[in-house]
Amino acid sequence: METAIKVSGLTKEFKTYSKEDGFLASLGSLFKRDFKIKQALKGIDFEIKKGEIVGFIGPNGAGKSTAIKVLCGVLYPTAGQVEVMGYTPWEDRLEYAKHFGVVFGQKSQLDWDLPPNDTFHLIKALYEIPEETFNRRLARMVKLLDVKEIYKRPTRGLSLGERMRCEVIAALLHKPKLVLLDEPTIGMDIVAKKQLHSFIKKINHEDGTTFILTTHDMGDIEKLCERVIIINTGTIVYDGLLKDLSKKVSNKKLITVTFEEKVSIRVPTRCKVISKTPYELKFEVELKGKMDPFVTKLINEYPFEDIIISEPDIEEIIRDIYEK
Repeated sequence: METAIKVSGLTKEFKTYSKEDGFLASLGSLFKRDFKIKQALKGIDFEIKKGEIVGFIGPNGAGKSTAIKVLCGVLYPTAGQVEVMGYTPWEDRLEYAKHFGVVFGQKSQLDWDLPPNDTFHLIKALYEIPEETFNRRLARMVKLLDVKEIYKRPTRGLSLGERMRCEVIAALLHKPKLVLLDEPTIGMDIVAKKQLHSFIKKINHEDGTTFILTTHDMGDIEKLCERVIIINTGTIVYDGLLKDLSKKVSNKKLITVTFEEKVSIRVPTRCKVISKTPYELKFEVELKGKMDPFVTKLINEYPFEDIIISEPDIEEIIRDIYEK
């Protein structure tokens, strides 16, 4: 399969400075500053094949956004090489920009005072999309994402979920070969999320579009990605199939118990306490084929209101893999 993205030894450093509190320290900083170098990316390597949908995940501050900005050509790397569809992003920005699209959940490309439809037509002009092609693509996407009733209303009057669906259309109208999705389902309800998942899969299957998805919503990852790349503290700590990642943590469960009244409980050392109050206990425990005796004791001996058994948070999964 053809390689869409090849990253080798990608390093990005930022220079920062600090000073003590107070007027004298501020005055002194005008003449001498205490500079520090922060490594956001520490020589990472990965490849993504054409037509893949890859989850690029990690905790806050891990280096995800920095890597994505380098792939977009917004940031220059300190060292290393990046080749995306035959382009070096920061050197070939004008030509490269024609072949990728981005969706940032926190940053809109829609004009706040205009309907999304006006932005769509602006994109048509910018990318010189033929009229017939544009109308066909827009009608298809409007139908698939169910925005017929909203895309001609001013953006400021749309909910966050409605706006995000229009953001996705704006990013894909010029039929990019690569799409970078950052928190694309933010603000969406269950129905809208399902529509977007189906839409991405359809575009990927029919057009061969490569997608990179960054999100803290593991539901999005599980629905869309067979492969995930996990980054933590600027280093890739896992690159492989999602199902194999699940095997690494399949025995560990996150259990949250809410009690009807105040209780005092001694938690066994085999359980890792995440949080504990008189009315709620949240902890991790290994479940090896049967329910842990401590969980059974909680259910049988204490007046509980609710109990939730789930997979650990993505941050916990990453931490465990990184430590191992």
